[in-house]
Amino acid sequence: MSFVIRQPLTLSSTISHSLPKALPSRLAPRAFHNSAFRSLPKTSSTTSTLTKRRTPFLNAFQTRSYTPATIPNPASATRGLGPRLLYGAAIFGGTMVAINVLFNRETREDGGMPVYEREYLNQTFMHTGLGIGIIGVAARALHQAGWSYRLMAMNPWVVMIGGVGCSIACMYGTFNTHPDNYVQKYALWTGFNVTQALVLSPLMFMSPAILARAGLYTLGMMGSIAYVGATAKQEKYLYLGGPLLAGVGIVALSGLAPLVLPVTAARTLMWSENIWLYGGLAVFGGFTLYDVQKILQHARLARVGAARKDVVNESVSLELDFLNIFIRMVQILSMRSNNRR
Repeated sequence: MSFVIRQPLTLSSTISHSLPKALPSRLAPRAFHNSAFRSLPKTSSTTSTLTKRRTPFLNAFQTRSYTPATIPNPASATRGLGPRLLYGAAIFGGTMVAINVLFNRETREDGGMPVYEREYLNQTFMHTGLGIGIIGVAARALHQAGWSYRLMAMNPWVVMIGGVGCSIACMYGTFNTHPDNYVQKYALWTGFNVTQALVLSPLMFMSPAILARAGLYTLGMMGSIAYVGATAKQEKYLYLGGPLLAGVGIVALSGLAPLVLPVTAARTLMWSENIWLYGGLAVFGGFTLYDVQKILQHARLARVGAARKDVVNESVSLELDFLNIFIRMVQILSMRSNNRR
């Protein structure tokens, strides 16, 4: 507004300062019948002189349009972190309560979890977290070394057969090693985790935000289901082993469909992908429930001497549950982000 008020005054003062020098010689008042039009050719020079003198003032008071650089505000990012954490905690708590109400109406009859069962379960969870950490660190290191590019350039059948073969060999080697043989058992267990990292390293191409959200959702899902399995009635969900094994077979076949079916079978591929994604989430969520109750049963058997205590073997089952749920969470979140674009 101040520019609009000041600009006419500035221009008028500029013109008034430039006119007195020209008036006596060029623009002096003349009578109509005098030969005043002899000086007409000099009018253009007078106009150009005025224009030249006005240009600096016009440029000085001209409004410039520019787009200021956007500077990120750390305070706004900090303010947005709190509601996100509260939102995630509310989802986790609501999921746990809902699953507990639906599936855990019959609780334990022995007055709660005994100390030996709690210790056995805690040690199993500790080894599960350590194994997931090894897989994550190894996958990140392999991705930075360029392994992901070489892996994606290979034949998918070679990757599938080689990765699954090495993983199964290390897994069964871990299962068949006695717990007292610490070096061999933990070496094979570490080899199992590294083979998983070799296959899963291309996930590092995904956005870190998607990976973090998928990890958070996987922890929430497995944590709530594990809570239900730990507080439910003893051996209540052990009957799920057979149906879940059949479900794993169906999910595995649906995952192999893109390698066998032609690209023209779009509808069949769409249904197979949905079975692999959402059916896999349901199957491996059920396996989490089954594995937790199986771990507690093994703890009771180990206490009476009917079975050996082996938390490393128990952690392998939970690691496989976590990885299968995590992979599907990553794919679902990436599909949602692509649809928003």
